[in-house]
Amino acid sequence: MPYYQDQLSISTVDEALQQLSVDQLKKLAALLNTNSKPTRKAEIITVIHRYLVGENLQQLWRELDHLQQKAVAETIYNTDGLFNATSFYAKYLEEPNWGTSDAFGYKRQPSLLCLFIYGQIIPQDLQTRLKAFVLPPAEFSITSLDKCPEVFRLQWREWNWKTRERETHEKEIVVKQCEMETAAQQDLLAVLRLINAGKLSVSDKTGYPNNSGMSAIASVLTGGDYYNDDPSTPSYEKIGFIKPFAWAMLVQAAGLAELSSKRLVLTKTGQKALTNPPATTIRNIWKKWLKNKVLDELRRIDAIKGQTGKGKQGLTATDKRREAITKALAECPVGRWMGVNELFRCILAKGYHFEVTRNPGNLYISDSHYGSLGNGGDDWEILQGRYALCLLFEYVATLGMINIGYVNPGGVRPDYTDLWGTDDLPFLSRYDGLMCMQLTPLGAYCLGLQNDYTPPPLEVRAVFRVLPNLEIAATGEPLTPADTLVLDVYAQKISDAVWRLETAKLLGAIEEGQSITQLREFLQARSGHEIPETANQFLADIEARGNSLRDRGQARLIECTDAALAVLIANDSRTKKLCFLAGEKHLVVPSESETKFRNAVKKLGYSIALSG
Repeated sequence: MPYYQDQLSISTVDEALQQLSVDQLKKLAALLNTNSKPTRKAEIITVIHRYLVGENLQQLWRELDHLQQKAVAETIYNTDGLFNATSFYAKYLEEPNWGTSDAFGYKRQPSLLCLFIYGQIIPQDLQTRLKAFVLPPAEFSITSLDKCPEVFRLQWREWNWKTRERETHEKEIVVKQCEMETAAQQDLLAVLRLINAGKLSVSDKTGYPNNSGMSAIASVLTGGDYYNDDPSTPSYEKIGFIKPFAWAMLVQAAGLAELSSKRLVLTKTGQKALTNPPATTIRNIWKKWLKNKVLDELRRIDAIKGQTGKGKQGLTATDKRREAITKALAECPVGRWMGVNELFRCILAKGYHFEVTRNPGNLYISDSHYGSLGNGGDDWEILQGRYALCLLFEYVATLGMINIGYVNPGGVRPDYTDLWGTDDLPFLSRYDGLMCMQLTPLGAYCLGLQNDYTPPPLEVRAVFRVLPNLEIAATGEPLTPADTLVLDVYAQKISDAVWRLETAKLLGAIEEGQSITQLREFLQARSGHEIPETANQFLADIEARGNSLRDRGQARLIECTDAALAVLIANDSRTKKLCFLAGEKHLVVPSESETKFRNAVKKLGYSIALSG
C-alpha cells in the first residue's frame, strides 16, 4: 500500500509536500543522499524538492527497483493520472515496495517510491519532468496455451487430529473439454424445433423454464447439459441445469420465442431462424442478450441472497457489466486456450473493471447480518468474479462463442470459505468449475472481430440409411433425441425405427419455415452416404413446389361499378403502383398501401364506399 492516503488532486510537488507532517518529511529526506539534516518544515521541503528536478531526479529514478519504476510509469501514463493498485497487481502479479511498517500498520518507513507517488497521485509538474525520460509501460498481454490442460490439481487443507496440525492434500481431476462452436449451432435449431412442437413449458410470471422444460431441452442438446446430477445426490450438492436454462432465456431475450399459455411458441423471427444460417442467428442473439433485462445473471448465483430485497436497488446496470466482460473477451487470441483467471486479469489490468452492486453490504450469504458481503475484505472474486463465470459458462459458452474446459465445482474456488455461513456450501456457484476457455471463430464473429464466418461441416455419423423407396431406416447407434426431432419434423414415422418422406409432411414443414436444404445436408451427414437419386429428385421436386407460391401478406379487395373504371384506376399514374387489377371489375390493394390508395383515389374524384 502507498505510504500516503490523501486522495486530493495535487498539481505541484510543493503542494504534496506541504500536506505532510514534519515527521513524515524527515523520513522522506532520510532516503536522500544528503548530509544536510534540516529540522524546519520549509527547509526539509526545499531539500526534497531539489532532488525532484534536473539530473537529481533521473538519478533518483535509477535507484528505484524494476517494479517501482513500473509503478511510476503506469501512473504517469494512466489516462486519469492515478496509481491503480488493483490494475497494477493484475498486470504484474506483485505490489511495488512502498516501505515497511509494524504488524499493526504503524511505525511506517517509506521507500523511495513515496517520493514520486503521493497517495495515488504524481503531481503534474513532476509528471511532466518524468515523461522526458520515462518510457510508456508495455501493454498487458494475455498468457495463452496451445491446448486445454488435461488435469486440474485440487488442493485442500484438513486438520489432523493425531498430529494436531493442518495438512495440505492434493489430487488430480480430469478436465472435461467441451467443443461448443458446432454444438451450439445444432443446439439452436434443436431448441427452436422443440418450441415449434409445443414441448417447452415455462413460468407465466418469470418466463423461467421449469424442471420438465429444462429436461426436455437437455434431451435434444448435443451431449446434453454440462453436468448431469445423480438422483441420489443430496440437494445441497446438486449443480442444476445450465445449458437448458440458458437456451430458454436466450430465445426469449432475442425475440425468437414468446410465452403463450405457459408454453413458448416461435415468433415470426423465430420461424425465420429455422432457415437462416445458425451463426447469423447466434450473433443476433448475443447482441440482444447484451442489452436484455429479462435476467440479471447474478440471480443465478443461488447462494448470494438479498438480490430481490433491500439489495436490489444497489445492483448496477447489467448491460455495463456485460460490456466490460465483452471488451476483455475481444482481447483474447482466437483459437488459443487460456485460464479463466487470466481473463479476470485482463478485466482488471486493462481497466475494464465493473461492479455488480454499489452496496455489497445489502447482499449476504445465509444470514443478512452475520453473512453480509460488506463486512470487509476483497469481494471481487465473490461478486464480480462469480458474475463473470456465470455469463461465460451459461451464455457465452452455450452460444458456442468459446470452447471450454471444466471440472466439478466442489472445492475448486475456496475463496468464499472464510465468509460466515458457508460451512455447508460445497461451492459458491454452479459455475465455479469453469477452468479454461478458447475463443472460437464463431465467437470472434459475434464480437465483431471478424466480418465473415464459415461454419465447420456437419458431423458425419452413420445412424440411418436413406432408401430409394423414400424410407429412412435407423441402422447404427441409437438416434439422439435431436436427430429424432429433425426426422419427426420432415418425415412420417411408420414404425419404431423407420420414417418415410411424404409430400404432405414436407410441404407442411416448408410452410412452418423449415428448409429442404438443411434436411438434405442432415440426411447426408447422418447416413454417411450420398442420398439415392430417387430421394434426391423427390426432395428437389418438393422444394420447387414449396417455393412456387409466396404469401405476400394481407390485402383489400375493391369492387368497381364497371370494368372501364377498374382499368382507369389500375393504369393511372397516381394509383397504378398501389393496386393490382383482379378480373374485370376488381382491384387488389395491399394492406400497407391502403391509406395511400384511398388518398390517391380521392384525387381522381372518387371515394370508396363501405360494403353494405
